[in-house]
Formats: sequence, C-alpha cells, structure tokens
Amino acid sequence: MPGKILVDITPLRVSRDFRLLFIGQLISMLGTQLTVVAIPYQVYRMTHSSLQVGAISLAQLFPFIAGALVAGPLGDSLDRRRIMLWTAGALSLTSAALAFNASTHHPSLLALYLVSSLAAAVNGFSNTARMASVPGLVERRHIPAAAAMMQITFQVGSVVGPALSGLLLGLGLPVVYGIDAGTFIVAIIATAMMAPIPGAEGPGLSPWESVKEGMRFLRGHQPLQGVYIIDINAMVFGMPRALFPAMAGSVFGGGTITLGFLYAAPGIGALIGALTTGWVAHLKRQGWGVILAVVAWGTAIAVFGLVDTLWVGLFMLAIAGWADVISAVLRNTILQTSIPDRFRSRMSSIQMAVVQGGPRLGDMESGAVATATSLEFSVVSGGLVCIAGAIIIGLLMPRFRAHLAAPDEIEDVAV
Repeated sequence: MPGKILVDITPLRVSRDFRLLFIGQLISMLGTQLTVVAIPYQVYRMTHSSLQVGAISLAQLFPFIAGALVAGPLGDSLDRRRIMLWTAGALSLTSAALAFNASTHHPSLLALYLVSSLAAAVNGFSNTARMASVPGLVERRHIPAAAAMMQITFQVGSVVGPALSGLLLGLGLPVVYGIDAGTFIVAIIATAMMAPIPGAEGPGLSPWESVKEGMRFLRGHQPLQGVYIIDINAMVFGMPRALFPAMAGSVFGGGTITLGFLYAAPGIGALIGALTTGWVAHLKRQGWGVILAVVAWGTAIAVFGLVDTLWVGLFMLAIAGWADVISAVLRNTILQTSIPDRFRSRMSSIQMAVVQGGPRLGDMESGAVATATSLEFSVVSGGLVCIAGAIIIGLLMPRFRAHLAAPDEIEDVAV
C-alpha cells in the first residue's frame, strides 16, 4: 500500500526540479547540523556556561527574523532560485569564517557571535525562498507528500549530522566547520541546475506596504495564526537543546559522543516519523492532529528531564522527535494549501521566523531557568508548560482546532 503508511515519494518521481531541490537541501542540511552541534559545544568549552550557550542562540534570533521578513516580499516578486543560489554561496563563506576562527590559537568568542548571527540572517533569506518554492514544483495534490519529503531532508541531517559531529569534534572544530562550508557548494550546483522560479506578479507595493498587506491577510485566518502560535509554544518551552552540552557530562556522564547522541536522538524519531507519514495524507482533522502531536512532544520532553539513564533519555527524545515531525507535516500542509501564491513568500517568511526563532528563544529560556534552578527543573517545567500551552491554544482558537483538510488534499484510500 504505497503512500498509505510509508512516505509518498511521488514528488521525487514526477518533478526534476523538486529532486534537485531535495538533493541540495539534504546535503547542505547535513553540514548545517554539524555546525548546530559545533557552535554550542565551542561556546560551552570556552565559557562553561549554559547561559552563554543560550545567549549565542538568542543573538542569532533577530538577524534570522530580519532576514526572513525581508526575504518574504522579495521572494514574492523575484526569482526564488536566484535567492537560493546567492544565499548558499554566502553561507559557505560564513562557515569558512567559523573554521578560520576556530583554527586560531585563541578563538574569538565575539567573532563566533558575529559570524553565527550573520549566517542566521542569510539562513532567513534562504529558508524562506526554499519553502515558498516547493508548491510551485509539484501539483497541489502532492503538497502533503512534498512537505513530508522536505521534512526527511531535515531529519536525516538532524540524525546523521549531530552523530557525525560528535565523532568529528575529536578531529577539531575547523574540520567540522570546513565540511559544512563544502556542503553548500553541492547545494549551489544542484540549485543552478534548476529552472528559474519566478515569484507571483506583485501589486507594485513598497516592501513595507507588502509586509503590512501580508499581516492583514494573516489576521483574517485563524488556522494560520494557530499554526504559528502553537509552534512557538512548543519550541520556546519544550526545546532544551541548549542544556545538552551540560547534561552530556553532568547527567549522563559522557563526552562529545554522548553530546552527539543527544542532538541526534530527536532526529532519529523524526526520521522514522517522516518515513511513515503516508497516513498523514488521509488525516482529515488537521488542527486536532497538530494539537495532539504538540502534547505528545511536551510529554516526552518532561519525562526526558526526569531520567538519568542515557538510553531511556535518548528514547524519550526520539519519541519527541516523532511527534514533532507529525506536527510539522500537518502544519506545513495547512499553510501551503491555505495561502494564495501571491502571499506565499511573505507567509513563509513568518513561518521561518517561527520555526527557527522559537528554538533560539527556547535556548535562552532553558539556559536561564537552568542557571536559576537546575537542569532537571528547566527541562521538566518546560515540557509541562508546552503541554498546557497546546491545550490553551486549542481552547482559545476554535477555527484552528477544527481545521479540516480540503477534499482534494485527501487521497482516495480505496485506490
């Protein structure tokens, strides 16, 4: 029963440009996830402070949001393929700069803050253009499957990248950052082979007026608002990744390999979830599906905070990752099937600000709470607040809670 349980790979078969986008994203995501581990590891090694780990993530937040919001209006009027090309080149240079800084006798913490913040701003541009491009590469009925395939690129990177980073860190930080720089070269080649992806014809508004028009559109659509708010809730309160460098040693008694496992575990669960998302295409009550997935995520994180046995902790993180990818596929489907093409980049920019900004706020929140209380209290309380937030959002936003899949989104299960 292809597509009933396992992920539907039809978008890869029928669209050459989607295949190229998928390959470029997969390779570059592997490198990006190496850096996701390397930066907090380097900061913690230099400062021995979970608060500093959270702070460098927070420092990346506002540049990322600025990049994503600026990319929204531009992506609705310019060639999205060209945006992806230029940003991949810029990200290769920022990773090379991180490698150079790490190779010096006394690496600069300030340089680490500045370069990683610049990379975050460029990522805001890149991710917004990439997300807005997907619906134009596949037919509408294949959008849920395409959303699941793009989740696979992220989850494969989230599994292989951190685990590999835990091993490569033994060879040195410059090696890790250098590999990341190289993966963006692959992304440039794959993107260059794609056809141009022009934005929809815009109304000729100024960038500021274009942003305001997008916000007016958002205010009139509660299901879209719910998608953004519930994801912020999950990532701010239920994402304790800033604590992993400290927990690897103090809670689980390990080193860099244990750290790599902690970062990789949610990705393992998410990858399994992404590979078995065929059933999600048949789920009619998408709003309820998102709410229940976020509750499952928060529950798994809270339990993770209560254990000190590594394999149990990794198992709970994997369950959290599985729940997260189900939520992500449903949220992306709601967004991509509810947004007219002329607003697609602008709404994608908001989504990117939420998806990438939420975890960065979560890093600061978990690091600050852990500094004031304890690692365990920070993780457990965050998971419980995440559960409560999902329930409250469901109660206060009935149109989001009751959102149903459009008839043409649900495949005929008799086929």
